[in-house]
Amino acid sequence: MDERVEALTEQEGWQAEGFAARVHYQGGADYYSIEYYAPSECVVYWKVKGDGETAVPVGRDTVPDPLRKRIRQDLAEASIDPEVESRSL
Repeated sequence: MDERVEALTEQEGWQAEGFAARVHYQGGADYYSIEYYAPSECVVYWKVKGDGETAVPVGRDTVPDPLRKRIRQDLAEASIDPEVESRSL
């Protein structure tokens, strides 16, 4: 497991999946899955439909600011540059 992914799993809710780490959040009626990919050092936001089975990638500008702030905090606490959260794919 990549050391950056391992460090993220020490943050609340994060789970490792190979070279990626994933966390799930609910904001109001919206559900999000957030993934950090170590090889490309990027964060991808997915909006999860009510069935919990279907997810679509969404642009950062559609993600609530408090959630983005939380992700940047988690990255920083895992010694990952929080600026990777805003990198374009």
